[in-house]
Amino acid sequence: MMYNPPHPGEVIRELCIEPLGITTSQTAAALGISRKTLSDLLNGHSRISTEMAMRLSIAFDTTPESWLSQQMQYDLWQARKKTKILKVERLALAA
Repeated sequence: MMYNPPHPGEVIRELCIEPLGITTSQTAAALGISRKTLSDLLNGHSRISTEMAMRLSIAFDTTPESWLSQQMQYDLWQARKKTKILKVERLALAA
């Protein structure tokens, strides 16, 4: 597992949008979403859904699995930081 993985929105901005030299508005239009929806994703305020993963995979010639995997790695890292405050009991079958 990656140590402190970036939010997928950061990856989209730095590795997909910036190299193409296009704006957020142009990218949103190409993805068929609102500028606000894309902006929320790029700024880490929203997650990549399965539908968004499909849109990104078509637009940037990637796989939806790669986007969902990045989101999962980010989410797991965030959740692991809170593990100590979770109040959960271990359940196990008696031997």
